[in-house]
Amino acid sequence: MEIGIIGSGHIGGTLTRRLRSLGHDVAVANSRGPQSLTDLAAETGARAVPVEEAVRGADLVVIAIPVKAVPQLPAALFDGKLVVDADNYYPQRDGDIPELLDRSLSSSRWTADHLKGARVVKVFNNIQAAHLMDEGKPAGTAGRIALPVAGDDADAKRLVMGLVDELGFDPVDAGTLDESWRQQPDTPVYGTDRDAGGVREGLAAARP
Repeated sequence: MEIGIIGSGHIGGTLTRRLRSLGHDVAVANSRGPQSLTDLAAETGARAVPVEEAVRGADLVVIAIPVKAVPQLPAALFDGKLVVDADNYYPQRDGDIPELLDRSLSSSRWTADHLKGARVVKVFNNIQAAHLMDEGKPAGTAGRIALPVAGDDADAKRLVMGLVDELGFDPVDAGTLDESWRQQPDTPVYGTDRDAGGVREGLAAARP
């Protein structure tokens, strides 16, 4: 696939490395511009591009940026795009966003509201970057780490779940974007490397 990745931090950089190693064509962008991505591009063979170019040419776009930066994205370019939301809301970093603080909206619903027309799927937000890099295992391996995948568009979710499996993790359907709060920080599945059964139990046990 042609994959655009916005964000070159822990998760964005790791996905750039992993997806390139699987043979996908990756364009990576961040807020500091392509010149800041020279080393990552040289290491991986990814293309360092402006944000607009990463979105425009992509079959799938990953956003792995601070939640507070989402409103600065060129929203019109995301219309019709399959967007993987790997973000988490951290008040100490992102500031006070009332509807996220009181959990009246999941952070992914909030993101989808800013990127009108995008087909948003939530995944990769609950795993440590080092484990995303090193802990992928073949399908059927006992204890294979599972990742919750939430979204409203069934076709988009199915495609993303296939990518999760390709990366070496068991995808678990976590419901809709409104239900994706169950995989946000301070829930049982956040950062806990559960297998598929454990993820399902953790999602069910989550409390608002």
